[in-house]
Amino acid sequence: MSTAPKPLYEALIEPAELMSWADDDSVVIFDCRFSLADPDAGIRAYQEGHIAGAWYAHLDRDLSSAVRPGDTGRHPLPDPARFGAFLAGRGVGSSTQVVCYDDRGGAYAARFWWLCKWIGHDQVAVLDGGLPAWIDAGGPVAVAEPVPPAERTDLRVQLRPSLVAEAGEILRGEFTSIVDARALTRYSGEEETIDPVAGHIPGASSFPYEENLVEGRFGSAQYLRARYAALPGIETGDVVCYCGSGVTAAHDALAIVAAGYPMPRVYPGSWSEWITDPDRPIELGKGSRRD
Repeated sequence: MSTAPKPLYEALIEPAELMSWADDDSVVIFDCRFSLADPDAGIRAYQEGHIAGAWYAHLDRDLSSAVRPGDTGRHPLPDPARFGAFLAGRGVGSSTQVVCYDDRGGAYAARFWWLCKWIGHDQVAVLDGGLPAWIDAGGPVAVAEPVPPAERTDLRVQLRPSLVAEAGEILRGEFTSIVDARALTRYSGEEETIDPVAGHIPGASSFPYEENLVEGRFGSAQYLRARYAALPGIETGDVVCYCGSGVTAAHDALAIVAAGYPMPRVYPGSWSEWITDPDRPIELGKGSRRD
């Protein structure tokens, strides 16, 4: 008797859906927990307990490249070949269903999700609600780390530069809408807790990533669709998302996709790169806040 193929997930996956893949080697899971205040907090938490079979992905070491002071933002994109090798070395092949999670509503897992899309692997989803939702659903937690596969997989990097926006393109006004995923107080310039210059890219609209969430999980597709519906260019994908360093920008991109809209672009350098050039304009205030 044949078994029906499992559905593929390319945006979000529920804990119960992930549980249906138990003991299935065609799914590979990544733990993306992280803290900007304590960069090794995530790996310590992983070592204390993680979803059984999950690998750890470190934001600074695995999901970013080295910072070039005065030139890049705080989390430059990793070398695509290196990121592809990181995945392949943990069993991700061309047909693998990848699932990633954190404990911050997807704030860091969304970066992993977007990077997979960027190198051409579409079968990747963020675990909605992350580790807390998994535990609440009775999912197994382990301390042991998985064993690397004996053979390299067939994963091939097929880079999609069309998912990336550059500062020059934004300066030239090549996009209909620019979305800022940071907190409203950072967008407006009322406070800046991380970067040396406050404000936002002129013309950008404020869409704090945390407002994609309802009680720690992504809102329904209807909720997310309504949230972004009035944004010019949303129906055609002519939208650029940015944040402080290109991490939570991916959260807004994921929310837009989960709402059923086309994938927007992400400006990886984001605000921390934008402000490295004093000739790039900045804007203050809440004039482009969208509710």
